Amino acid sequence: MKKLINREAGPVGRWALGLLPFVVLVVLYLVASDARLAVNPNDKLLPDMASFVDAIQRMAFEPSKRTGEYLLWQDTLASLGRLALGVVISAGIGLVVGIATGALPLFRAGISPLVTGLSLVPPLAVLPILFIVFGLGELAKVMLIIIGITPFLIRDLQQRAEEVPTEQIIKMQTLGANTWQIIARLIWPQVMPRLISAVRLSLGSAWLFLIAAEAIAATEGLGYRIFLVRRYLAMDVILPYVAWITFLAFAIDFALKRYSQWRYPWFHGTQ
Repeated sequence: MKKLINREAGPVGRWALGLLPFVVLVVLYLVASDARLAVNPNDKLLPDMASFVDAIQRMAFEPSKRTGEYLLWQDTLASLGRLALGVVISAGIGLVVGIATGALPLFRAGISPLVTGLSLVPPLAVLPILFIVFGLGELAKVMLIIIGITPFLIRDLQQRAEEVPTEQIIKMQTLGANTWQIIARLIWPQVMPRLISAVRLSLGSAWLFLIAAEAIAATEGLGYRIFLVRRYLAMDVILPYVAWITFLAFAIDFALKRYSQWRYPWFHGTQ
């Protein structure tokens, strides 16, 4: 008999074990909802499934009586646009500055302490400053994402650049490579898969900063909608929105993982 530490689940087993916690949570919710509704049929804290279906139908498949828009899709496009812009800009800055601080000692000596200091500043603490400086438009929301995750990306990529074996750098110098050639042909390819991994790890924080910014100053977006309906205790809307945000985050993470495995199989140890 194999020891527990050596036992692995097959493809079907991995799916089953992965879905099990979600099934347990759903069952627990249904039991708790039935218990509360049996005591108070008008309870709003734990709505039944019929309430969720009605809310999803109203938000996703019926145009708003006020604007004529399908609110769920309008909010989704607005939030994904802000998230994508913030993450792409952060990834670009993180890649350039991370490689520079990791590969160039003089640059690291001047910039790395600043990056370390910025990474310790709570991004939500500067949110009022962003609204004062950039106004209540889209720029402030995107800037919060950038300020929130860029220092983490820079530090992670700097570490990866510093981990490039010195022997490889010496060999390229022996063959006549200059600094730019070493960065472009040696360090850059080794850092790129780490960039995707770092972006995947920062997605949760990016969503947090986005939802916080939308909750305070926005007229559309997933975070805006959640905080708008909270005053009515509309859990039949809030919970599906939270589940939808979770699904979107999972889908983005899954897509990045698959792309990284396809583009950089050597990094994942696959063929």
